Amino acid sequence: MPELPEVETVRRGLEPVLSGARIRRVVQRRPDLRFPLPDRFVERLEGRTLERLDRRAKYILAYLDSGEVLAIHLGMTGRFSIAVPGGANGTQLGEFTHDAGHDPTHDHVVIETEAGATVTYNDARRFGYMSLIPGESLAAHPHFKALGIEPLGEELTAKFLSRKAEGRTADLKAFLMDQRIVAGLGNIYVCEALFRAGLSPHRTASVLARSGGKPIDRCERLVIAIREVLEAAIAAGGSTLRDYRHTDGSLGYFQHSFAVYGREGEACVRSGCHGTVRRITQAGRSTFYCGACQR
Repeated sequence: MPELPEVETVRRGLEPVLSGARIRRVVQRRPDLRFPLPDRFVERLEGRTLERLDRRAKYILAYLDSGEVLAIHLGMTGRFSIAVPGGANGTQLGEFTHDAGHDPTHDHVVIETEAGATVTYNDARRFGYMSLIPGESLAAHPHFKALGIEPLGEELTAKFLSRKAEGRTADLKAFLMDQRIVAGLGNIYVCEALFRAGLSPHRTASVLARSGGKPIDRCERLVIAIREVLEAAIAAGGSTLRDYRHTDGSLGYFQHSFAVYGREGEACVRSGCHGTVRRITQAGRSTFYCGACQR
């Protein structure tokens, strides 16, 4: 499933084409994705101006001049392709490492702008979904009301994380992937952040806090590591995105920079460490870490 950097990469790819664009025509080729598409979906989009594109956790948010917000979740295989007049047709945003291939029979929603751009949503497994939500009630909507803070926002501090971690018996991996605490962190980047911070995924979350919820040094390191790994992945165009092209035509391959994820049995990349990368299963997900330098 795409994680936060991949969703942000897709949002940035869509922004030059959709931000400020007026929607001329919408083609809806089926009544549902993972869930039924909103009532009068086409009618509520056609003729509207898309004022801006934002992201919340793993959702892309398209703000319309009607006051509604088109919330898009990519699910497992959702991706967009873009065709613009005089440009490269079919530029795809979201060609994932575990790629289902682009079969046009899975092109479910097509948006055409008055400027002549065509944006197509393709989803082979249909685990993605789209909702139209009144902007004033977005935060209270079931998709968003339980979400925690943004990991790249100012709210993520060592003080915040240590308060949430105090007394918690869950392991660090489960704690960081709890979307009610920090929204958007997923398996790949939690593994990478724990490695950068030198913390074992076996440790309980409470190791981040002193008595009274005050942060300790390892908590400070973890906050820095979370920010660094997400920012680096976004700059590289994501990791599960196999073939995202930047505006200058260069390709993003953050997966080539993984320190631990997917590297079971390989030598640790940390200077001076002679350990090897291990893989364990936590809550049904693979965790990769170095047993020698992550403590």
